[in-house]
Amino acid sequence: MFKKNYLLLFIGWAATLFALTTGCVAQDFPAKPVRLVIGFPPGGANDIIARLMAPKMSESLGVQVIVENRPGANAIIGTDHVSKAAPDGYTLGLAGLSPLVMTTFTYAKVPYDSINDFAGISTVVMSPVLIVVHPALPARSLKELVALAKAQPGKLDFGTAGAGGITRMLIELMKLTAGIQVQAVAYKGAAPALTDLLGGHVQGMAMDLPVLYPHVKSGKLRALAISPERRSPLLPEVATVAEQGFPALQSTNWYAIMAPGKTPRAIVERLHGAITRAAHAPDLKEKFITGGFEPMTSASPDTYTAFLKQEFARWGKVAKAANIKASE
Repeated sequence: MFKKNYLLLFIGWAATLFALTTGCVAQDFPAKPVRLVIGFPPGGANDIIARLMAPKMSESLGVQVIVENRPGANAIIGTDHVSKAAPDGYTLGLAGLSPLVMTTFTYAKVPYDSINDFAGISTVVMSPVLIVVHPALPARSLKELVALAKAQPGKLDFGTAGAGGITRMLIELMKLTAGIQVQAVAYKGAAPALTDLLGGHVQGMAMDLPVLYPHVKSGKLRALAISPERRSPLLPEVATVAEQGFPALQSTNWYAIMAPGKTPRAIVERLHGAITRAAHAPDLKEKFITGGFEPMTSASPDTYTAFLKQEFARWGKVAKAANIKASE
């Protein structure tokens, strides 16, 4: 009886100590710079968002937020690094739909569980996806591209930001729904894929509007379609995929910030407040909108987790139907 009471007393004491320690850690957070890791090279949408968010998060947190690029394997390398970091709030990850959802269905093995290995904090923004081609290609609409691809099966190359992400998913969906054959060429990120497209080494791409928009406006690329259900005010002349008879290609990309799993809830809540304040700051919000993004924050960390689970259910069906596998 004495041993049992002693054990219960010890457990209660340990729980109290843990609660007090966690509270102190959360109260003192942050006491040093915070790293915001992204899994792609500089120049892509992830990098743009992170470098816009970091200064505003720094203002809110009172410490510097440093962007760190860890590219490779469709952002799996950088995302996995975050999942295995110390759960103290000082290493965060910014990732989009591709590494958090798509890779689960397209890669044979992913070293992290997007729901259980992270403490989800909040989505940040969403982005439409553009389908573009090099101006040397004669197609001026999605329908013309499909006709051209049917006349030249397997001759057109489309760059993607990774072997198993949303950019690859959309190309495979286009092949599936339009009955065409084009080659998907995987790169380590949006920037190198875009460089080859601008140089005419590949003929097309389906990627986030903010990455492609400046090159469309300058005439270096031609936009054929936009993938959500409505046109973009930045490119009102570009018809949606649904308007051109391909509603199955409707999609938007989104980006979220997460911490390693087991990060104390109080720290997660502190970070959630800093992230949502940053994303909705008037000057940053204007930069997002003029750049082609739309602020999309989660009401709470729990709301983000529920949203993530919904995206798994939605894209799992698409991946199964398209039978997309990352072989690179």
